Amino acid sequence: MVLVRFAGGLLAAGMVAASVACAPTAVRATDQVPVAATVSQPPSETLSPLLEQALPQVKGKTFTSAIVNFPPAARAAPHRHANAFVYAYVLEGIVRSRLGGEPVRTYRQGENWVEPPGAHHVLTENTSRTQPAKLLVVFVSNTGDQLKVDDPPG
Repeated sequence: MVLVRFAGGLLAAGMVAASVACAPTAVRATDQVPVAATVSQPPSETLSPLLEQALPQVKGKTFTSAIVNFPPAARAAPHRHANAFVYAYVLEGIVRSRLGGEPVRTYRQGENWVEPPGAHHVLTENTSRTQPAKLLVVFVSNTGDQLKVDDPPG
């Protein structure tokens, strides 16, 4: 005989189905099994490359353009662009941004900013909870370098 453990004791395996089928529908708070809380991460941005091309007459440098989509309430992880010069142009929506050591700035459709190589981008987020935001981003980087390096977790 197989025994199955439950909150009130043991049941034979054959009796489990019958016990469940006959169980009362009301459950006392003291009988409930605690459920682990789930922590959801805010949505993040997605980067879709448009063009990547070596810069003629500038040995070792590459031009890359991309569209960065921010769903509603999306936030990018703090990051750096290593050795890349970055230009960002807001195509739609409103984006809040902050580079390390600078104040938070808000950019609307048609506005733009630049980031020097190695700048610590500590905040990039879509301010809207209902509308997406979209950026055109241009990188001038060392050929072969990773364009975005997120901060280590923690």
